[in-house]
Amino acid sequence: MPSSESGVRSHAKRLNLGCGQFPLAGYLNVDISPAAPADLRLDLDQIPYPFPDRQFDEIVASHLLEHLRDPFAAMREWHRLLRPGGRLEVRVPHFSRGFTHPDHKRGFDVSFPLFFDPRYPPWFTGTHFELDRLRLRWNAQPQLKRYVLSPFGRGLARALGAIIDALANLAPFAASRLACFWVGGFEEIELSFVRPREE
Repeated sequence: MPSSESGVRSHAKRLNLGCGQFPLAGYLNVDISPAAPADLRLDLDQIPYPFPDRQFDEIVASHLLEHLRDPFAAMREWHRLLRPGGRLEVRVPHFSRGFTHPDHKRGFDVSFPLFFDPRYPPWFTGTHFELDRLRLRWNAQPQLKRYVLSPFGRGLARALGAIIDALANLAPFAASRLACFWVGGFEEIELSFVRPREE
């Protein structure tokens, strides 16, 4: 139930930003596109968002950051919206496949989390997130593959992806810099962050 004329749900605890055609049950689904089945239309480049500080337990942003003008401003805003201990689930295109969509403004590397870790002062942006998990994915976004691959092709991509991912994630920094060019690029980096409790 909306809490105001803007349609913002004051009781929502989980936020799905840039939901596109894939809203998540139990989340407040947000997108700018009128074609998206979103609960709220919002330009995610316009910061601040119309939510109070520390409202959300979890924020999901799948393949959104590469479309935004300022990813560091977005990460600061998402930090503001998360309660201490809250989770931020981010999926972004790896730089080796980062510009396969005409609206992508950038690709990402596995070094992206260093910008949110105060142990690395040359890169730290002042927004502190703890990295809980990082994974490279060779075959990502299976919901889109059904439009471009046959059932056999999807099965083969899943099998190859499982093998490539298992090997790549033994040493993601090496795979990101070297092995990505041997396998035709990684489609995605999956990052799971936590907002620190002690702030």
